[in-house]
Amino acid sequence: MRIIAGRFKGRRILPPKEIKARPTTDFAKEALFNILQHSIPLEEIRVLDLFAGAGGISLEFLSRGASEVISVEQDPLLHRFHQHTAAVLGTTNWHAVKADAFQFLSAARGPFDVIFADPPFQMAHTRDIPERVREGALLAPDGLLIVEHHKQLDLSTDPWFDVCRKYSNIHFSFFTPKDRTS
Repeated sequence: MRIIAGRFKGRRILPPKEIKARPTTDFAKEALFNILQHSIPLEEIRVLDLFAGAGGISLEFLSRGASEVISVEQDPLLHRFHQHTAAVLGTTNWHAVKADAFQFLSAARGPFDVIFADPPFQMAHTRDIPERVREGALLAPDGLLIVEHHKQLDLSTDPWFDVCRKYSNIHFSFFTPKDRTS
């Protein structure tokens, strides 16, 4: 896994070999951040990374100047890997949280400028993520929720849905808060 741009550009991060996570491919990650850098500011933003896995998305936001990144991952090995990587890189604004992402959403304090969720592709409750974010008022009024999911899942019926970008089997669905009165 490599960091594509920013202050840690080119840095290779090697997660433990025994992890069960499916890291976002460099190709998909580069495509995602190409979209983001042309649509939202990436510096001085507050980011929540749910189902953070090996931390590649979190690291990309940190490298590009996010003021705070909270990475939620329940796997103890990956949680320790986040803590170790933060120490190696000398980042003090990366907060690794060992928790179930849905339980974290119930107690989290927003608002966040960006919420990124990459649940396991077979997870049954992926389509509930936008609603849980709404219920918790976790997204800033001009914020962005991105859900990475398998091509077989269609999230376009959600009231906040904007667009789905497709990269082979990996899809990114983008959501923004909408005024409920319109």
